[in-house]
Amino acid sequence: MPVAKVVPSEITYSAAISACEKGCQWQMALSLLRLMPEARVVPDEITYNAAISACEKDGQWQQALNLLSLMSEAKVVLNEITHNAAISACEKSGQWQLALSLLSLMPEARAVPNEITYSAAISACEKGGQWQLALNLLSLMPEAKVVPNEITYSAAISACSKGGQWHQALNLLSLMPEARVVPDKITYSAAISACSKGGQWQMALSLLSRMPEARVVPDQNTYSAAISACEKSGQWQLALNLLSQMPEARAVPNEITYSAAISACAKVGQWQLALGLLSSMSDMRVVPNEISYNAAISACEKGGQWQLALGLLSSMPDMRLIPDEITYNAAIGACSKRGHWELALDLLGLMAQHEVMHNRITYNAVLDAAFNKGQGCSLFKEALSLGLYPKLLQQGLGFLELHDLSCGAAVLAVRWWLAEVVPRSLIAGTARPARLSIVTGWGKSRKEWQTSDIRAAVIQLLDELQLQCWIDDTNQGLVIIDARLLETSTLQLLFPPSGFV
Repeated sequence: MPVAKVVPSEITYSAAISACEKGCQWQMALSLLRLMPEARVVPDEITYNAAISACEKDGQWQQALNLLSLMSEAKVVLNEITHNAAISACEKSGQWQLALSLLSLMPEARAVPNEITYSAAISACEKGGQWQLALNLLSLMPEAKVVPNEITYSAAISACSKGGQWHQALNLLSLMPEARVVPDKITYSAAISACSKGGQWQMALSLLSRMPEARVVPDQNTYSAAISACEKSGQWQLALNLLSQMPEARAVPNEITYSAAISACAKVGQWQLALGLLSSMSDMRVVPNEISYNAAISACEKGGQWQLALGLLSSMPDMRLIPDEITYNAAIGACSKRGHWELALDLLGLMAQHEVMHNRITYNAVLDAAFNKGQGCSLFKEALSLGLYPKLLQQGLGFLELHDLSCGAAVLAVRWWLAEVVPRSLIAGTARPARLSIVTGWGKSRKEWQTSDIRAAVIQLLDELQLQCWIDDTNQGLVIIDARLLETSTLQLLFPPSGFV
């Protein structure tokens, strides 16, 4: 029986490309599109739209825009579907400027934006942190006779959340009933997340409690946002209570949920609970990530459990997790708090070996342990050479600013300043200053060093060096040194290059 030869048409190609789009096979979709001229089949707007949508689903915005350009060259009509797919491709890749540019070009192409267009453009602004532009687009919709839907509002609320505008987020949520738009779980999650970022844990829990009344079922994202709100405000008991409610609500915790709960415990030094949560993740078939381990190690640090902190750090490769600077900083901090300066230095060396970037927190933690050891001076000089303490001399050579330093780092900074900076100003030939100033703060304004009294440590050092000093009457965070009797030769001995014996 003879086999009938079927010639593919534009409908055939469009259907095949559309199938590739649904299967997230954008490369195959483009290959089919390229084969069409050879088969003497001319692509139409349906074919191109399917190909652009295939690119959009995988965030291939360059390919999507290239197809848009090809359509113009081939004089194929760019309709609403074309623009929506291209704007969505830009949105998924955070290309908010291009998304807005495409939106502005639609009138010229005689394409009318709809709620899908605006939602994608607002979402692009959200991903780019442009909350003002997102709200502006939302305000333009009535004028364009486009009715916002729950996706539009959710994107705008999420934009406010990322911009730290929790007031604006709640205002948008309150406007939805008037616009006859029903908030869904995505909307509530975005609003709760906005409250979380703004430190409004009471409001976050209030929104969560209102969801059943609104016939909206909270999911893992909603609970994760609410637990995160409690975590940021130090409400660890409430965070754990929310986690315990999730099975009854048929919401399955994920690694984000657990990480937030572990972090809540870490902030108040509840290391046993933090480790218990980390251990229970496997029972719930949840795989811990770097954030989970970082939070658990931080809990051990605050609880003075340096052995457990190092144990967690060493177990991360077995979990196929790569320690980052947060991991190492917490582990170094755990060792430093117990005076294990050799271990802290070993960890610092491991960071360099594994090409993990050192930062100010790293050196602050190491110097807390090693400030009076042989390596202390050279480590402080390393930190200076890396530009980690840029504010030290921002007010001039006669002022030392210690706000970015830990207690150990501050002691070394004072020694370095007196030994290497102050003598230069005394020898410079200008009038000798009568006083020198050290800005210590109260020791309570640095979140990572709340238990350190830097002012007391500085005064103790100056007393040991027999330098006359006092606290300023009008500023309790300012220590004054009498500079009139300072001897340059004596000062230069305070910061020995080889460190302290």
